[in-house]
Order: sequence, then C-alpha cells, then structure tokens
Amino acid sequence: MLISLRKARTIIRKALEKGREQEWKPLSVVVLDAGGHVIAFEREDGAAPGRFPIAHGKAYGSVMLGMAGTAQMQRAEGQAYFMAAVNGVYGGQVVPVPGGVLVRDRKGAVIGAVGVTGDTSENDAQAALAGIEAVGLTGEI
Repeated sequence: MLISLRKARTIIRKALEKGREQEWKPLSVVVLDAGGHVIAFEREDGAAPGRFPIAHGKAYGSVMLGMAGTAQMQRAEGQAYFMAAVNGVYGGQVVPVPGGVLVRDRKGAVIGAVGVTGDTSENDAQAALAGIEAVGLTGEI
C-alpha cells in the first residue's frame, strides 16, 4: 500500500484542523512516502517560513530509521554519538524529536511518515496522528 496524494492531502488537512481546534500555533505538515520522498506539504498562514526543513527532518528521520520521533529523541539522549553519526550519513536532514510520526498500513508495514512543526513537539505529534488516523492508517509517535 502507498500513501496516495489524495490521502496525503487529507492527512495534512486533518492535522491542520486539529491544530486550529486546539488553538495551537500555526503548523506546517509534510507527508513522505516510504523512500523519504515528499508527497505533499502545507504551511499555515502565520507559520514561520523555515518550517519546511524542520517538518521534513522530523518525517525523514522517522522513515529512514524506521523509528518514530519520540524513539529518536530517546536514542539521541542516550546515545548522542549515534544520532550525530546518523545525521552525518543523511546530510544533517534528521530532526530527532516528536512530531515525526511513522505511518503504517493495516499489516504494520511502514509506508511513509508525517512531520509536523509549529507548536510543541508533543502537540505536533498529536496533530500528525489525527491526520493519519483520519485516513484509516496507523501512526507511531
């Protein structure tokens, strides 16, 4: 199963809606496929212009490592040298914090990742999860 453009757009729409419902700061959301390629991205009005690389880095690290943002942060705290090496391998593109959420299909296979940035990392992760669940997929924060 792949994440279609239609599903990616729905994930983004629902993640942004969650942020507005909770009155969070303006969010930026990216959806990547299983190869780390961008399917779709949106930045809300008022979001800082530099939010794309942060959202992308959260999602990219998740999909490339097969490890959600929360697990990456724990790994970075426990083994900073490992995450530094990973960032070297991936050209500094990994942002190892919550808000990078793995997307799994019904069989549990990783089919992509969602990266959200703009509010707290925990709120970013919850927004991503809302979008992922809205399309019937499973998110791992």
